[in-house]
Amino acid sequence: MGQEEHQRPCCAPSSAAPPASHDDTSPAWSGSGTHGIEQMRIPAGRLSMGDAHGDGHRADGETPVHRVELTAFDIDATSVTVADFAAFANATGYRTDAERYGWSAVFHLAVRAPRSDIAGSSEDAPWWLAVRGADWRHPGGRESEALHTPDHPVTHVSWHDAAAYCQWAGRRLPTEAQWEYAARGGLVGARYPWGDELHPGGAWRCNIWQGDFPVHNTREDGYMTTCPVRSYLPNGYGLWQTVGNVWEWCADWFSATYYRSSPVDNPAGPRRGETRVMRGGSYLCHDSYCNRYRAAARSSNTPDSSMGNCGFRTVGGSVEPARSTA
Repeated sequence: MGQEEHQRPCCAPSSAAPPASHDDTSPAWSGSGTHGIEQMRIPAGRLSMGDAHGDGHRADGETPVHRVELTAFDIDATSVTVADFAAFANATGYRTDAERYGWSAVFHLAVRAPRSDIAGSSEDAPWWLAVRGADWRHPGGRESEALHTPDHPVTHVSWHDAAAYCQWAGRRLPTEAQWEYAARGGLVGARYPWGDELHPGGAWRCNIWQGDFPVHNTREDGYMTTCPVRSYLPNGYGLWQTVGNVWEWCADWFSATYYRSSPVDNPAGPRRGETRVMRGGSYLCHDSYCNRYRAAARSSNTPDSSMGNCGFRTVGGSVEPARSTA
């Protein structure tokens, strides 16, 4: 598992698998599935997009803060769950990248597999292990079973896998700007979807790491890895867990310099790139290493990468083309 040039979060090992052939444009099941997640209507409006507090990693490109105008759209109230993805896989026979490659990245304390299934670790993040047999059905390895937690977010899905689900369900991945606008819940410039304090009144508001990363999690928030998608409290737009729990894929290619020239109206990201945007952080984020559980935080990974703490949510409709520049 290699590392990208910008500092990767604790939760984003890069895929070392060989490139696979994907036909992401017109699968036979396109638009034929049922998407049952509750929808929240996000009103048209203006977003001050980016890090207004100086909290971010410079190489992630969270600045400059810039104005974005978005048309109204519908978005899932929660991440896509294990049960949701199982309905897609069972209806289509779809095999994820992790299933076809034969392995995926698992956090070392979450492994549930024989030692012989561990194929290696990340040189720069040794807490990530390449585990044979790990996939969305077996998030810890072949001795684990995701279907025991159907209301948790699906994980070990690559960007390609998320896009395939969207095509089946007649949906699409949110643009990065849509994701941040919805994630903020109507708050302007706040660090988190609920305000600027991580623990207002001493209460936990998201599923992140507590304790000594990466060796001991005190589980003060109640969870070692993922938690049900409707845990804690929703934001002002009714979205649950837009930060913490799992990273979420966005439609955009990633560029650390994109904010410098982003269009104002409905930006959809660079035209090309090598990695796709991920947003929201995960249950592994901790301020000693990765404080990307903020509304403005950005990261990315190669579109064939899968790991035990990345999922997605979807939006409806199409993106109107950008009409002006910042």
